[in-house]
Amino acid sequence: MTAPLLEVRDLSVRFPVRGIVPWVTRLEVRAVDGVSFTLQPGETLGVVGESGCGKTTLGAAILGLQAATAGDIVFDGRALPPDAPVETRDGMQVIFQDPFASLNPRRKVWKSVGEPMLVRGAGREEVRHRVAEMFDAVGLQRGHLDRLPHQFSGGQRQRLAIARALVRRPRLVVCDEPVSALDVSVQSQILNLLNELQREFGLAYIFISHDLAVVKNVSDRIAVMYLGQIVETAPAERLFAAPANPYTRALLDAVPRVAPGAGRRVRRLLEGELPSATRHFPGCRFRTRCPLAAEQCVDTPPPVLDLGAGHSARCHFARSMGGSASPEA
Repeated sequence: MTAPLLEVRDLSVRFPVRGIVPWVTRLEVRAVDGVSFTLQPGETLGVVGESGCGKTTLGAAILGLQAATAGDIVFDGRALPPDAPVETRDGMQVIFQDPFASLNPRRKVWKSVGEPMLVRGAGREEVRHRVAEMFDAVGLQRGHLDRLPHQFSGGQRQRLAIARALVRRPRLVVCDEPVSALDVSVQSQILNLLNELQREFGLAYIFISHDLAVVKNVSDRIAVMYLGQIVETAPAERLFAAPANPYTRALLDAVPRVAPGAGRRVRRLLEGELPSATRHFPGCRFRTRCPLAAEQCVDTPPPVLDLGAGHSARCHFARSMGGSASPEA
């Protein structure tokens, strides 16, 4: 089997919450709490969950944009300390949600797109030539190299952001809600472009989104996050067909079905809001909103159960929901 491109082991990111006296720490936000997963070369891992579940912080910690509190990151066979600066993450790049906010409005776009090369000492002619090649790859015109960001549409600006992410030929790209700010028709174009570029350049993606329909269409595997933890991981088709965690099922039930012949279904809409990430849960973190919550969920942390075929779930009831299971080693 091919060695993983990325290994994340027990990664945690915690933020202290100061009290009235600034130097006294009373609470901490557990934004990411013991997350582990692997990513193969050329694979797309979708990361989904409600706002505040920790998915964006997870991506930032992997990229080195946010210092991790604990855990290990191994990228392309090289161990990266949790607090290693972003400069050590060569081979990783990011596409942000809002392309206009990530482009300098007073700078010609070829300089913004080529900035990852310019800051590392590449010459102007070399950078301009590479940016022109990337314009071809993302479907932009070379004659627009000297334009300013406001002269492009929203979809074109996202193409600029993609070009900048790929200008130094990374192996891993973290896509943080890359189409949520775009019209539906433009979303489809950008998603198709990402798929084409993945095949052309052999990229691996971590695709962060709250939109399960989008994630299903672009992901090989999906990881579901709740209160800083991954509660279920499975191949995309299997996750939609047989969710093994009540939280995943609630998220899927909230997705509208408009396809002909989709049929009627029992909707188990999720009630309540995501609890505070400062709260301590000795048992299952989802139990306050879970329709299956039982006495054991109060004090006993749910084990991560292996359901086979790359499917695992953190739930006491994963056996009955997703099939036969055995605890992971």
